[in-house]
Amino acid sequence: MIGGLAPAAATLAAGLTGAALAALIGVPAGALIGSTLAVGALATSRIQVGLPVWLRNLAFGTIGVSLGSGVDERLLDQLGAWGISLAILTVSLIATIITGRQILMSGFGLDKQTATLASSPGTMSNAIAIAAEGRGDATAVMFLQLMRLLVLVFAVPPLAMALDSAPLETGVAPQTMSVPVLGGLLALTLAAGTLGSRLGVPAASLLAGVILSAAGHATGLVHGAAPALLIFLAFATTGAVLGSRLSRVSTAQMKRYAAAGAACVGTALVVSLAFAFLAAQVTGLPFSQVWIAYAPGGVEAMAAIGLSLGLDPAYVAVHHFARIFALILIVPIALKL
Repeated sequence: MIGGLAPAAATLAAGLTGAALAALIGVPAGALIGSTLAVGALATSRIQVGLPVWLRNLAFGTIGVSLGSGVDERLLDQLGAWGISLAILTVSLIATIITGRQILMSGFGLDKQTATLASSPGTMSNAIAIAAEGRGDATAVMFLQLMRLLVLVFAVPPLAMALDSAPLETGVAPQTMSVPVLGGLLALTLAAGTLGSRLGVPAASLLAGVILSAAGHATGLVHGAAPALLIFLAFATTGAVLGSRLSRVSTAQMKRYAAAGAACVGTALVVSLAFAFLAAQVTGLPFSQVWIAYAPGGVEAMAAIGLSLGLDPAYVAVHHFARIFALILIVPIALKL
């Protein structure tokens, strides 16, 4: 028991310290980025890191509840513009996979299946699971997907702020949920998320939190968002989860796949920026909001970034969950082509 508690305690201590320091100096999405950096540094020093599954799910569920709190009666009026945006997102996913696959195959000698799975923008667990079943090089897929995820966590917030002339409103909704309502919502979220995980639903706790919170807010049964401190802790915990994944990467893997990973991440960034600019022009939505929704990172990280930057949480959440389900359909087809 002590052996399990010590890594979790060290991980939490590093994550909270990094989150607090980054937030204090004003880093965009500082809690998430600071925690990721601090725990990542701990992981690369070969100190054992990790968090229990229930704590990870609680953090993801809290972020989901906060995202769902952005839903109100105006949602139906926005679905027209969102439909166009979602269609462009789907095209961008296909373009990212095709472009990334070609670069990895022709420039770095990866086989077609490995290159396809490594280029899949935003479904790391799904891509690794497919590779583990014998499609492509599972080690290469894991490293390239992990590199994409971590680089984007650091790159997206400052780029979103630098590229958009419109000021971003930081912070959360001023009204706060009552403790009994929040506790009940999180309990239901964890129960639904656990069931969803057993059924193989991607990002189940986050998705459950979004759906339950959105339903409660849309029907008027729930008002307000989670307390700011709880959201901060959820961001810090999510960053700790991301940073812990660095413990799976060896120095040999870094040397072997670093250039390929940089090319893959760069391609995904350029493609997402181009399609986000197109979608912003067509829909009239803020560019930073569209790009956070299009950014090819993990759903938990990108949703947390969107929430921390004060962007429309419902828009960002809908697009990232649409990305997951679209890629579940697109990737098997791409592997056969």
